[in-house]
Amino acid sequence: MNTALPLITVFGATGRQGGGVARALLAQRGWRVRAVTRRPESAAAQALLANGAELFHADLDDPASLAPALRGAAGAFCVTNFWEHGDAARELRQARHLADAAAAAGVVRLVWSTLEDTRAAGFSVPHMDAKAQANAFFLEHELPVSLLLTSFYWDNLIDGGMGPHRAADGVLELALPLGNARLPGIAAADIGVCAAALLALKPAQRRVGVAGEHLGGEQMAVALAEALGEPVRWRDVPLNDYARQPFAGAAELAAMFAFKQRANAAYCAARPVEASRALHPGLLDFRAWLKGQIPRLRAALQPVRAA
Repeated sequence: MNTALPLITVFGATGRQGGGVARALLAQRGWRVRAVTRRPESAAAQALLANGAELFHADLDDPASLAPALRGAAGAFCVTNFWEHGDAARELRQARHLADAAAAAGVVRLVWSTLEDTRAAGFSVPHMDAKAQANAFFLEHELPVSLLLTSFYWDNLIDGGMGPHRAADGVLELALPLGNARLPGIAAADIGVCAAALLALKPAQRRVGVAGEHLGGEQMAVALAEALGEPVRWRDVPLNDYARQPFAGAAELAAMFAFKQRANAAYCAARPVEASRALHPGLLDFRAWLKGQIPRLRAALQPVRAA
């Protein structure tokens, strides 16, 4: 490891976003990467170690563990994971710990992964609202923070249970509560590359949204059919029906989709594709992402589901 290179601390380094950031920074070979995790023995952590990262054990619930994680760091990528515990108040505390630690360490490059606050539009989506509320923690310290608005991970179609399922008539069906809205989406790995690019820019406070493409449900179904080599039917699911589905977080996700339907124009405008491509020239659109995922897509096809 070249100790002369500037150090970036990456929180959540074994997760989708943090892992993507760590891998992107390591690939650039212009940074040292301190990969922060609660599970340094995990396969994901060990893969980062083998790729040249320094592993560091810390816990967002333990603010005393964060100062050593940031010692000597020129910058940091900060992210919290609401879905790990489902507690918005806990997520806010974790974000406060991150902001306070970054300010105390004097980092000069910072990216905070965030989302919109839906409450002003009359909704309640805790996993979005808490992140948006936490923006103030970083801004009040006058940190040079990039507020990174992320998009729907296309990876959710494989490992998030949102992908095509085989309907009772045997036809593959993509069923989501989108109405006529377009859904900004992105490959999870591309979020990491965009965040790494933001860390390389001149430090400043900025708000940046990223997406690989904005697609309606029918457009996604057509692209999936091309990739899988068989028809994929689009079905718009009523929001109330989606909220009653038997999995944890269904009501929360239904509220999220309701917000995205209602605020669709502004939501999409906050995630311009061409500006995202300026950060990451290799940014994938949906079809390009699908081409690299066909075996995983086939393996993840959901069984017959009642209409």
